[in-house]
Amino acid sequence: MTTTRKHRFSSGAGFGDPYAGFTLEVDRDGNCDPFRVDPTDSHVLADLLDHEHYTPDDVDADALLDVGIGYLAIEEYESAVDAFARVVWFVPESRAAVEAQVNRGVAHGQLGEYDEAIGAYREALSLDPDPGVAAVAETNLAYALWESGNSSRPLEHAERAVELDPRLADAWYNLGFLYNERGLAEDAVRALETAERLGFDRTLVREEVEHARERLGEYDMVEAVEAVEAVETDTDAGAREGSEREAVEADPVEGEAAGDGSASRERLGA
Repeated sequence: MTTTRKHRFSSGAGFGDPYAGFTLEVDRDGNCDPFRVDPTDSHVLADLLDHEHYTPDDVDADALLDVGIGYLAIEEYESAVDAFARVVWFVPESRAAVEAQVNRGVAHGQLGEYDEAIGAYREALSLDPDPGVAAVAETNLAYALWESGNSSRPLEHAERAVELDPRLADAWYNLGFLYNERGLAEDAVRALETAERLGFDRTLVREEVEHARERLGEYDMVEAVEAVEAVETDTDAGAREGSEREAVEADPVEGEAAGDGSASRERLGA
């Protein structure tokens, strides 16, 4: 799917509060190992949690997930991808792994790596997440497919997202955008207005609604022109019919000549 319009598509959302900071305590006594914690800001260094040195039992997957979310918040997307990938490695079939895959997709998307983002979202969905998480994965998958130019049913994924979680504002906005791209302006307006009611950015919604209404106006104008042309065609046909009838009444011979081709040929052959 392609478009010439400036991209205003929502990329969906991650999980948790990305601005809450990092709170991982390395040991039960609250002491921080300087080899595993950045001493300048007490943020856990995700790249030091190497599977060659630590086993899953040594790692707090939820805390490592928070590390990745924190990297997203400060736009360190490559570090975020790495942190989320390590969550998946340490606890591959856990709830944390599902959320890590979705957030990894967001990070890849921010880097313009849409094929990798698509793969991450599909991996998350393959783990059978709960409806709320699945909705985020579906709407983000629709976004990544659209951005990559992949026509593998992005609209279908966007519709699936709002079915899974009708309260997800991002999903309704993305659906409205895709409806607009398909020329389904009325459906787009309904979806976008729903997104606004659910709290999505009013400015973005209004811009997209305006675009949809412009299209509706174009459709109305085309329909009006077609209706006028149809009336004019009927009027012209009626005027021609009236002229021919008047000619027949005034001079039957001339009227026969002015009729259809067969009458004229019969007269000329007489």
